[in-house]
Amino acid sequence: MAVPLAFFAVFFAYPVAAIVTRGLRVGGRWRFGRIAEVMSDPATLDVLWFTCWQAVASTALTLAVALPGAYVFARFDFPGKGLLRAVVTVPFVLPTVVAGSAFLALLGRGGLLDELWGVRLDTSVWAILLAHVFFNYAVVVRTVGGLWAQLDPRQEEAARVLGASRLSAWRRVTLPALAPAVAAAALMVFLFTFTSFGVIQILGGPRYATLEVAIYRETAQLLDLPTAAVLSIVQFAAVAAVLALHAWTVRRRESALRLVDPGRTARRPKGPAQWALLWGVLAVVALLIVTPLAVLVERSLNGPDGYGFTYYEALRSAADSGGTFFVAPLEAVGNSLRYAAVATVFALVVGGLAAALTRRAGRLVRGFDALLMLPLGTSAVTVGFGFLIALDEPPLDLRASWILVPLAQALVGVPFVVRTMLPVLRAVDHRLREAAAVLGASPWRVWREVDLPLVGRAVAVAAGFAFAVSLGEFGATVFLARPDHPTLPVAIARFLGRAGQLTYGQAMALSTILMLVCAGSLLALERIRTDRSGEF
Repeated sequence: MAVPLAFFAVFFAYPVAAIVTRGLRVGGRWRFGRIAEVMSDPATLDVLWFTCWQAVASTALTLAVALPGAYVFARFDFPGKGLLRAVVTVPFVLPTVVAGSAFLALLGRGGLLDELWGVRLDTSVWAILLAHVFFNYAVVVRTVGGLWAQLDPRQEEAARVLGASRLSAWRRVTLPALAPAVAAAALMVFLFTFTSFGVIQILGGPRYATLEVAIYRETAQLLDLPTAAVLSIVQFAAVAAVLALHAWTVRRRESALRLVDPGRTARRPKGPAQWALLWGVLAVVALLIVTPLAVLVERSLNGPDGYGFTYYEALRSAADSGGTFFVAPLEAVGNSLRYAAVATVFALVVGGLAAALTRRAGRLVRGFDALLMLPLGTSAVTVGFGFLIALDEPPLDLRASWILVPLAQALVGVPFVVRTMLPVLRAVDHRLREAAAVLGASPWRVWREVDLPLVGRAVAVAAGFAFAVSLGEFGATVFLARPDHPTLPVAIARFLGRAGQLTYGQAMALSTILMLVCAGSLLALERIRTDRSGEF
């Protein structure tokens, strides 16, 4: 427990407390009265209501659209499955400002819908909800599908033999087994949409604002740190309440499951209904995922002299970046890969220890997994500023060190490791561990020979998520990355912040490179298979 607890305390709780204290303590005196002033403001209540409403709606819509995809990826075997799984994960790591621009080209003035049917959805709630589904589709597919692929299908088949209908067998056998994974996916989607920033800014316009948007405006535009601190506390408290409720409800549904090799559960679709489901999921992926990504590729190739690689060639030299960079923009690719690799190691170590710990019952560790989810619900602006303010003097003088970037990225990756591994660890029959212990195995050997073979796939999925979110992390990295060592999202934001066709095209080119790097990395992880022998 010491490692994850120390990591959480030093690199999350301490920096966030430092920035909140800086906002509420003015002139050596605490200004707690500011909390009542901000919370009584009707504008704050409107922001809080919209933040909650759109997060609930986005989560429900994402589950409705993505759960069929989770079933298809878990139970069906079809050509290009690994590549398609990597493709659906790419939106999750794209900077929201880039994906928001792509959606604006599809849904806004002169976009695809406007040209075909004269329909515009920009500055509307529907544009926000669709963009949130675009970003979070992979969370449900990979989190729920990872466990679904390991459930023994013979349990449901036995229910069918005993007279249950297909729907009844799924509802009474499979759904209860999937409930912890579905709850974990819903929680992550809710947290990401609750703290949504880029999507609201680009597609919602001035009409809509979440707490995250309000914090940014108060901090960066109005320089009102006391108000920003109060809003951060409100956001933090709301997220903590959701996490506590989630931890309580999930434990009421936990049970040991019969897990098998996922390679033995997937099969080719049979019958018209299964083929229709497969083609329906492929159509959703094509319209919701592939089309916006295709817009990015098209814009990166559409140069001033026609289609070509003009924008890509301009990335090879700092002189062609309009004074935006000290180094060639392409160096951001190597920086992102190195930072993401280190952050993934941190996330796997901390998150793996936390997941192994919180699979157990007991007051000491109850809710510890929920505690580690708090970074997902905290403003990235608050975390970034907190790192700069808190970690600037001995013994934690890290402000000039490169390690700050992967540490900040690992904060976001740890929750994904925990939520991906925990349902599988809790599904393992504890009698297997007890039998190994009775036969003389040490705790380490029990973990290595019983738990690890069963959770090997979950570890690969968790590593993929941690690596992906580290590649695309922007909110905190933009404050911490040095000017001569930018990451891909930071480089894209710099280009988008400058006017001109060349810089915009270079931003689209870097976005396409980020998309390809992410897809290639995830595809490589898809090919990793943990050796298994037999069923468990």
